[in-house]
Amino acid sequence: MQLITNLLVGLIILIHLYILWFEMFAWESRGPKVFRNFPKDLFPKTKAMAANQGLYNGFLAAGLVWSFFIENTDWSQNIAIFFLTCVAVAGIYGALTASKKILFVQTVPALLALLCIFLQN
Repeated sequence: MQLITNLLVGLIILIHLYILWFEMFAWESRGPKVFRNFPKDLFPKTKAMAANQGLYNGFLAAGLVWSFFIENTDWSQNIAIFFLTCVAVAGIYGALTASKKILFVQTVPALLALLCIFLQN
């Protein structure tokens, strides 16, 4: 079960590093292809806001990476639970406000990882 948990957390880290890159560095080039329902003239105007969001996604990834380096199992799990919960909540909010796909990209993997952690105990 620990291996599955680690793989899920690793996947979530990669997803959030991708989101960091996308929102901070590729917002104007990839953004219109990903968010087709947003007006194209919106992307240059929202570049700074998207970069800020990307930075927050980077913090989520960093917190999950940190959980791998904590030697105390209880604390490692607590940190992972905190950041996975943040990911899940952010995904729910994103699904309600931006795109329903976010629910499946962010929330579902985070909830699966949380389930794996709770099943280990």
